[in-house]
Amino acid sequence: MAEAHQAVAFQFTVTPEGIDLQLSHQALTEIYLSGMRSWKKRIIRLKNSVITGVYPASPSSWLFVVIAILATMYTRSDPSMGLIAKIQEHLPVSQSMSTQCQVVLSAVLFSTMLWLLLIFTMRLCLKQLLSYHRWMFEQHGKMSTTTKVWVALVRIFSGRKPLLYSYQGSLPNLPVPTIKDTVKRYLESVRPLMDDAKFERMTKLATEFESSLGNRLQWYLKLKALWASNYVSDWWEEYVYLRGRGPIMVNSNYYGMDFLYVIPTPIQAARAGNSIHAFFLYRRKLNKEEIKPVSSATSTVIPLCAAQCERIFNTTRIPGEENDTVQHWQDSDYIVVYHRGRYFRLRVYQAGRLLSPREIEFQIQRILDDPTPPCKGEAKLGALTAGDRIPWAKARAKYFSSGVNKRSLDCIERAAFFVTLDDDEQCVMGDDSAASLDRYAKSLLHGKCYDSFCCCWTRFIKGFSNRYTLATDSFQLGYNAEGHCKGEVDASLPRPQKLNWEILPECEEQISQSLAVAQALADDVDFHVFPFQDFGKGKIKKCRVSPDAFIQMALQLAYYRERGTFCLTYEASMTRLFREGRTETVRSCSNESSAFVRALEGGEVRPQKLRLFRAASEKHQLLYRLAMTGAGIDRHLFCLYVVSKYLGVESPFLKEVLSEPWRLSTSQTPIQQVELFDMVNHPEYISCGGGFGPVADDGYGLSYCILGENLINFHISCKHSCPDTVSSKLMFKYLIVLTFGHNS
Repeated sequence: MAEAHQAVAFQFTVTPEGIDLQLSHQALTEIYLSGMRSWKKRIIRLKNSVITGVYPASPSSWLFVVIAILATMYTRSDPSMGLIAKIQEHLPVSQSMSTQCQVVLSAVLFSTMLWLLLIFTMRLCLKQLLSYHRWMFEQHGKMSTTTKVWVALVRIFSGRKPLLYSYQGSLPNLPVPTIKDTVKRYLESVRPLMDDAKFERMTKLATEFESSLGNRLQWYLKLKALWASNYVSDWWEEYVYLRGRGPIMVNSNYYGMDFLYVIPTPIQAARAGNSIHAFFLYRRKLNKEEIKPVSSATSTVIPLCAAQCERIFNTTRIPGEENDTVQHWQDSDYIVVYHRGRYFRLRVYQAGRLLSPREIEFQIQRILDDPTPPCKGEAKLGALTAGDRIPWAKARAKYFSSGVNKRSLDCIERAAFFVTLDDDEQCVMGDDSAASLDRYAKSLLHGKCYDSFCCCWTRFIKGFSNRYTLATDSFQLGYNAEGHCKGEVDASLPRPQKLNWEILPECEEQISQSLAVAQALADDVDFHVFPFQDFGKGKIKKCRVSPDAFIQMALQLAYYRERGTFCLTYEASMTRLFREGRTETVRSCSNESSAFVRALEGGEVRPQKLRLFRAASEKHQLLYRLAMTGAGIDRHLFCLYVVSKYLGVESPFLKEVLSEPWRLSTSQTPIQQVELFDMVNHPEYISCGGGFGPVADDGYGLSYCILGENLINFHISCKHSCPDTVSSKLMFKYLIVLTFGHNS
């Protein structure tokens, strides 16, 4: 094969005249350019590390401090108050260095120490300023004098033109709440879910825990918080994600949809070409840290933690029998593409440059047109990653630890990302758009259960969910009149390399078993996606109510109307105001929300219902703000439980708390990079958001995306195996509730 020959830098043969070297100029050129690209990246990383390390100052400020100190000395004054002379005394004696040179060197050393001290002071001040969160609890549109002064100080101590990770060293650590506050808030959150007898029993357990074991566990947790950047994040990742032994397909992964009303091109290879190219442009911005640090939605001066950006690309999840591990590589110049049971390695860099969208389209089309059949056992190989983790870990160690299988698996796991080219077109338009959306959602969530690697993967079904990629694809790269990517093609590009496998019969048996597990899980998922267009956040805000609180209250009412009871409700909130912050739980079912629902169902007069609704909405906003500012309860209780397991002690209270099912798991899909889209002039360029599977077997998973002023997209999931849950049924009740809220 041509690509195999081009991968060899030189060949040699032994002849009677000696050794005949056959150098490949193209291969040597590739090696040289690849090395240059690697060194350029190292230099960029080193440069960014220096800039980030001295932020909020700049490297050039060092020269300013040195010049200022030297200038002051030449005016015959000593700004160091004798420290420069002390430094000069301790300099090693050198015959070649004059006294004047020693003075200058001492001054430079003092200036450097002063500069570093100033940087440390500025970072410490900025860290203390970013620990102030009272601004979040103030009434919208009314800023106190204290907060105004605080905003001014934050702007002063924040440097100019920050890189993506510039604020990481200045973000405060996540605080550990007190046992008393956590227990109090927990009991308050479960009161509407329990009758008097159950609540009295839980109160007794909580009181015993607070007065005895809780203080001991809290001491260890505070000790961890002193030396760890975040006392939650590492344990949360390990025990909630990496130690789960069930399938991560449906249970852990999520999806994002394409544009709702626009199909930029009908050509699959062209759409993939633009999207892949845009994804690598985004990766280049990440590597250079050129992406502006994300700020809080409520304040543009408050930076959020960017730690999660580090593992978007070149990252995979390696299975283990007890727990998985996350493996990240610094760089990868290729992707792996799946199509009709075959895996292809596609290099996206040629001669040191990123392939153009048209060239990537050309390569993708080669894969689509490739008639080569899959290797024996290859077609459904991906099912190993979609089933339970232990069988996959054992199969990986037994069948993929050497030879051609190891080389092909390494190629997949080290790729920048994984791409699936589907055979079936998924379109949200047509005669039955509702059913199309539902099929589209299920396809994105689990596909065929074998057409992707469930670790770190990206799926193309004539679309790509990343908002940056969508914007770059449609508004910057674009397509020609025929629907192809723009630009020219270098026809000499080496063909994508098909990966080879040697799958043994016993391995095929394990593939079939894993596929059966994954298929049963996928078939059990009931999904319903609905764009709600009767009204949106525009009219909700006119009622002086938070759109998120409005939706959560409507959801409480919908669930109560369906099941006749309340349930433990999970709403995801971010804690990225803190270093390495991830998420916290907002318990949306509260005493106030249940009082509002009962009043509405009990036929109370309208003023009473409105009063209770506002009280419930305000309580929800308070809970959300507490979660964002480190005063949530669930991550604290989780970490206390982990400490108890390490110490080998049992806590009836923690055991019961951690075993409670979340029958409503909800999340709002945030809208980022809004500046990339002109929603006013191009309202059709909106995404339907994304969704996830249900957390509890008898519960719902609900994701919603608030777009523009007049659209809310909902994604509802549950399981067919539960006779009490039907996604479209909840959606129907939900729409009734929203319409009621609009009319009220």
